[in-house]
Amino acid sequence: MGTPDSHRRHSVLAGRSGRCAVRFALAALLALAGVLLPPWVAAPTALAADPVIFHVGLRPLGVAVTPDGHRLYVTDTTLSRVSVFDTATNKAVGRVRVGSSPSAVAVTPDGRRAYVTNAGSDDVSVFDTATDEAVARVRVGSFPFGVALSPDGRRAYVTNAGSDDVSVIDTATNEVVGTPLRVGSTPVDVAVTPDGSHAYVTNSGFGSPAPVSVIDTSTHRVVGLPVSIGNFPLAVAATPDGRHVYVTDQAGTVSVIDTGTGKVTGGPIPVGFKPADVAVSPDGRRAYVTSVQPGKVSVIDTGTDKVTGTAISLGMSDTADRIALSPDGHHAYVTFSSGGAVAVVDI
Repeated sequence: MGTPDSHRRHSVLAGRSGRCAVRFALAALLALAGVLLPPWVAAPTALAADPVIFHVGLRPLGVAVTPDGHRLYVTDTTLSRVSVFDTATNKAVGRVRVGSSPSAVAVTPDGRRAYVTNAGSDDVSVFDTATDEAVARVRVGSFPFGVALSPDGRRAYVTNAGSDDVSVIDTATNEVVGTPLRVGSTPVDVAVTPDGSHAYVTNSGFGSPAPVSVIDTSTHRVVGLPVSIGNFPLAVAATPDGRHVYVTDQAGTVSVIDTGTGKVTGGPIPVGFKPADVAVSPDGRRAYVTSVQPGKVSVIDTGTDKVTGTAISLGMSDTADRIALSPDGHHAYVTFSSGGAVAVVDI
């Protein structure tokens, strides 16, 4: 996920030229995630046991698993839909029409609703997971990309990469709460701590004054000094105990933020060229990182903050993009936008 020059982008955000700039930003963001980059031959890696590969539309990107682990949701940025899969069979069981260029998807803790950011139509689609039918469209900022739910399911936090802010949605009414929160340049991902007290936002824009912004969810304000990490931070994930946050950057590393002090305490951990996404295991012992390295996932031991063993091979020569873990921590689901597929692997 890449970014255009922030000054030039701000000067053309209004009107048709602004819309073109946002579309360019989408292409650049997806390119850095490995969507538009060609595969190359990689060094041999340990092959995960029997990876399962199944095809999903044209450009699958966002991925989420329901809290009960029974359903998998995958966004397709080209076909403007979310595909629904039965995780027991890895077979498609439904499709949900959403807005233009859907990127991320998140499921409420009770599993009853899913929220999908539509980067092309500047809104968020909400659908009922029991019926797979859309129930609302919520207008947010420009170029919404990332989304995360609070642990109690009452709020959805949406990063607006085109307007440099975060919209907060009341999930009871599906309306935006207050005014958008100004963060850094081109915010793309967000994670809420398990206690719901703070949200961490990665700002991947050129010259961004705040690589990682921190939101106090109780006061609805950006708080403290921005956390400085590597170049162009992208993905973010919190540990189950809420004590640490893992952040990928395009320098090929992962940094670890201590949520108690707001300072970087671990890393930078080398994980491969242009890491795209990170997910922490339910037991908090491992962090899994996808990168532009073809079909590979790096595994970080969170106890030592070092990469453990060799990278997991997913049986694909395309670049790995987003990742989601099953609630029991036994499986990883990885999207391959350039290959139009999802890989399922035992972890």
